[in-house]
Amino acid sequence: MIKTIIVVGGGIGGTMTANNLVSKLYPEVSRGEVRVMLISNSPWHYYKPAFMYVAFGAYAKNDLRRQQASLLRPEIDFVLDQVDGFEFKNSCLKMRSGVSYDYDYLVVSTGCIPSPERIEGLQEAGDHFYQHDPARKLYEKISTIEKGRIFIGVTFPTTPNVPHQCGMAPLETTLLLDEFLRKRGVREQIELVYSYPSVAQLHQNALFLQKNTAEMLPSMFDARDIRYKRSFTLASVDPERKIAFSAEGEEENFDILIQTPPIRAVDAVLNSGVSQAPNNEGWLPTDRYSLQLEGFENVFVMGDTVDLPIGKAGGSCHSQSPVICDNIAGLLRWGKAEARYEGLVQAVAQMGMDAGIPLWYNYEQEAMPSPATKIGSLMCKGFNRGLYWSVARGLA
Repeated sequence: MIKTIIVVGGGIGGTMTANNLVSKLYPEVSRGEVRVMLISNSPWHYYKPAFMYVAFGAYAKNDLRRQQASLLRPEIDFVLDQVDGFEFKNSCLKMRSGVSYDYDYLVVSTGCIPSPERIEGLQEAGDHFYQHDPARKLYEKISTIEKGRIFIGVTFPTTPNVPHQCGMAPLETTLLLDEFLRKRGVREQIELVYSYPSVAQLHQNALFLQKNTAEMLPSMFDARDIRYKRSFTLASVDPERKIAFSAEGEEENFDILIQTPPIRAVDAVLNSGVSQAPNNEGWLPTDRYSLQLEGFENVFVMGDTVDLPIGKAGGSCHSQSPVICDNIAGLLRWGKAEARYEGLVQAVAQMGMDAGIPLWYNYEQEAMPSPATKIGSLMCKGFNRGLYWSVARGLA
């Protein structure tokens, strides 16, 4: 009997994993013993991390997308449809089109959704760069502001130890914004303030989730005349008065508010009845080593959908994908899932348009930031401009 492996989600995690599964299981696929499917609700695959650069006018929309089908190996069955229901107990997916798909193994790589409406006033008064249209709107604002105050903040999920999306992005954006305004010749008339919440602080008075990076930031900000504020957890926003209120009882005025929005899982995951995350955030309970959905040996979770204390970023997916592929192959061939994910995340932080820092960390080892260099920036730009698409295809 043919074994069916379904990957749900057409982002970097799902695309890479579907391609890698065919490579890993090519003997079984070529003999017709294994079928690999990828289901996505969009015909387009977007390089989402580069939306940050859209906020600075660096990319057009067409630069950041490819036809999803063009990124998949020919052995993969691509299904354009929306999953409305995960029935994990029955190993079945219910689709918006009305059809159902049974699976032997499932990979959930459905990402997360920015949800500014979860904080009063944020949707009306705040800006972010995690989607194309909001990033373009932010670009229009920072391109025309002549004087005033830009307040930058970070919102973490309510779920303990679960980070926000793209951990370095708020810091990267702050440094890019400083550079952007200097090139416009208006930086001296605009106050920049970077803030960080209390709830995410694993050590006292942090400006970042990880200690080594947090300790590096004050001198970096001081050199650029960027103000910084610890322990500011956004609670609500007054759009008319342009004031941000914190859970700690403070308030900050702004002309532009750039706020990492709350995030949640997609509707089908929220409604699956499996998540134990508070505030209806929807993260799936995931074994930190095998990446299996707890209680379901044949289901694997990756990327932004997990409830693990590790970055919700493409750099996580790059390390999770081979573990999932090895474990599915192990279950198919020997009935065992023995590969272990150690929490590895790899990335290059953009510290201005012409400087970057390669970073890696895992469950046990925090990131060790090094001096920002032009070589680091070239690594980041090379990945943005071309290598990403090879990675998605499973070629790198």
